Amino acid sequence: MIRHRQASDRGHADHGWLDSHHTFSFAGYHDPEHMGFRALRVVNDDRVAAGQGFGSHPHRDMEILSYVLEGQLEHRDNLGNGAVIGPGEFQRITAGAGVVHSEFNPAADAPVHFYQVWIKPRAHGLPAGYEELRSVPDPRDRLVLVASPDGRDGSLTIQQDAEVWLGRLDAGVEVVHPIEPGRGVWVQVLSGAATVGGIDAAEGDGFAVEDETSLAIHTAGEGAQVLLFDLP
Repeated sequence: MIRHRQASDRGHADHGWLDSHHTFSFAGYHDPEHMGFRALRVVNDDRVAAGQGFGSHPHRDMEILSYVLEGQLEHRDNLGNGAVIGPGEFQRITAGAGVVHSEFNPAADAPVHFYQVWIKPRAHGLPAGYEELRSVPDPRDRLVLVASPDGRDGSLTIQQDAEVWLGRLDAGVEVVHPIEPGRGVWVQVLSGAATVGGIDAAEGDGFAVEDETSLAIHTAGEGAQVLLFDLP
């Protein structure tokens, strides 16, 4: 079974300095039909204006992944971490027992476009932590692992039995992801256009996949960039 979540149906908040689209209920957007998918709780498509950002704020008991598509994102937290990540780079925060952080666009004249993802952890009260993934294996025309519970193949380590895969697929490419019994997959189209499980998809679209043994993603036209979440 494949369910299609179109980009135009997402929640939307425009604060001037922040333009955000919410795949699932978040902040002032509440839709009881879209509260998350399995362990996946938040998929936010954010654009932050130059010199703007989120001031210090707390999180608890959540795995938070940020992935930059364009521009730069500066992170600082009360654990002593501070870094700027750019296009194609990831960061992971284990909020665990509690973390306070800020996120800013340090550029003077360009916005930052990034996705922020929240995944429910395997347990509450875990030690807080931070990690970056700057040298992502080339995801061109394939899916590469960027987060996993064991950090294998150089991926980020997340505190959940979940895997996150990144693909940058040129036109005419097809990739197939196997799905183990009992698991579900969410696919988020970050840019471009694709056919997911035989369904045409545009930028910002998402797909919930359950009770399938595999999922094919095919690209045409300009190709596409996708994130795939393999979830318990």
